[in-house]
Order: sequence, then structure tokens, then C-alpha cells
Amino acid sequence: MSAPEKIGAFFDLDGTLVAPPSVEWRFAGFLLARDELGTVDIARWLGHFAKKILPDPRGATLGNKRYLAGLPESLAVDWENSLEEAAPPIYPAAMERMVWHWTQGHRVFLVSGTLDFLARAVARRLPGVAEVCATQLEMSGGHWTGRLIGEHMSGDAKARAVRNLAAKFGLSLWDSYAYGNSTSDLPMLDSVGHRVAVNPPSRLARIAQSEGWPACDWRASVSRVRQPQQLAAREAR
Repeated sequence: MSAPEKIGAFFDLDGTLVAPPSVEWRFAGFLLARDELGTVDIARWLGHFAKKILPDPRGATLGNKRYLAGLPESLAVDWENSLEEAAPPIYPAAMERMVWHWTQGHRVFLVSGTLDFLARAVARRLPGVAEVCATQLEMSGGHWTGRLIGEHMSGDAKARAVRNLAAKFGLSLWDSYAYGNSTSDLPMLDSVGHRVAVNPPSRLARIAQSEGWPACDWRASVSRVRQPQQLAAREAR
């Protein structure tokens, strides 16, 4: 067994740590409530969807952020400030698992398909997150363009992110953990020695059972994020 600091714990965000709807849907709702999104923005998204759906279904859906084109980056700060009153609900069991890794001295990471600035805003309210790997959105002149920088952080991209983090932090992937709730997380799960299917749909549940991975359901209840110091004290008792 490796030293604790050589062990990583890689967590997906939406549906694994955060209860539905997704963090990006919550951000879109925030924009709609502030009248930052209108019919032109939705039409732009639909137009890109129609253009890409046949040649590039992934780009038409996961990679389509055209509804954000032209909006100021400052909205990310406004949304994060709003989390003081309405933070995305975290599964308590998920939080306890994160705290366990943190108190063991493991390196905790978020590897998420959501937009990077949204994932980082949530991460700043979670205990001991060492780094975030998420989908990067292009900017120009302080505004989003609606285009991605690089690839959407899902599927094989998550596995590459895990390997890069392991190289950066000197981690033993064989001794590390990964938590995901979707078959799109399988490359990430397959990258480590300890794989956990969280809130698994039927296909992922079948794979976990056939491979002998633990599966857990963290959907019993949700809660607001507590301060890391309070969580650590609770875990130590």
C-alpha cells in the first residue's frame, strides 16, 4: 500500500456528489432568472445543434455551449456569490466519503464534464479538493464565445485527466479510488484500482456486479455543504 499522499480519490460531480439537476442546469436557471438568456441565445444553441447532430452528435449536445456566447465572464462570479444562499445540494454520504479520504491524507480531485468555472465554484465549498479537471470554455475580451477549449471532459478525456493528475502528484493509480454514476465514467473508473459505482443506472450496476466493484446509493437525502472543519471534526468522533 502506498503512502496516503500517493493515493488519489477521483470524484465525478453531477449525480455522484451533487443531486440533480446538474450544476450547469442550475447555472442556466440562474441566468434565466436574471434575464441574461433570451430567445436569441436559445436559437443559437438550437442552430448549432441542428448543424452538428448528424456529423458530430457529441459536439451537438455535450460540446454545445453556444447559449453562453457573448455573455460576460463576470456572471460566473455572480453565480458563485449566489451559492451562499442556494448551493447545489450534496449527498451527505458522498460528503462523508470525501471527508474520509481527506482525513486519511489522500489527494481528492473533481473530474467533471461540467464547465470548469462551475466545478471550481462547487469545489471551493468541498473539503480538501486538490485540483479540478472540467470542461474549459473559450473566452474573448471578457466574454464567453460558446466554444470549448479542448475536449469535453467525459469518457476517455476523464481517463486522460486521471493519468495526468497521477503524473503531476506522483500518485499510485493502483491504490487510488474513483467514483462515478454513469457509463461515461467507465474510462475513469477503469484507470484506478478501487472503482465505485455511485447511484448506478441499470447498465452501470450490471457492469459493477459482473466486475465485482462496490456499488452504493447515495440518494437517500441531500444537504447543504458544511464547512470542512465541521466535517472533519464529525469524522474524527
